[in-house]
Amino acid sequence: MDAALLTFASWLDAIGVGQWAKGSAWVYPLVNSLHLLGLVMLVGGIGVVDLRLAGFWRGLPAAALSRALTPIALVGLALLATSGTVLFAADGTALARSVTFHRKLVLIALALANALLFRLVWQRRVEAGEEVPPLIGRASALGSLAMWLGVGALGRLIAYS
Repeated sequence: MDAALLTFASWLDAIGVGQWAKGSAWVYPLVNSLHLLGLVMLVGGIGVVDLRLAGFWRGLPAAALSRALTPIALVGLALLATSGTVLFAADGTALARSVTFHRKLVLIALALANALLFRLVWQRRVEAGEEVPPLIGRASALGSLAMWLGVGALGRLIAYS
């Protein structure tokens, strides 16, 4: 993984993103704030849906909640990916060698795979009015929330590793 990340970091430097991210007193803090906003949108949106699908707030229709909050979570994910690329560009060489950063990337991949699997397996049932999925679906929803919170925690831990 190091080699691919180092190549990506070099490419970001070559096209000027790394220099832009490092070269201003305002860019990095602003992009870091946008990254936090993306995390809040993602975890706030999908986290509420995950908790609902796990069995909380049974009075709220799961399908309507998912329709309302999933787009917010997806915008948050896009914001995270964009801002995360800029943050990576600011210190790509060090991050490419960071075990904590590698763990964060793996957890992101697992969380995205879980989300895709949930959509493929359970989304039709939720849209059809099944308010609480079977145990494995509820576990997937709680696992989703745990993974995204773990991604956020690993992101913070990068600064200390």
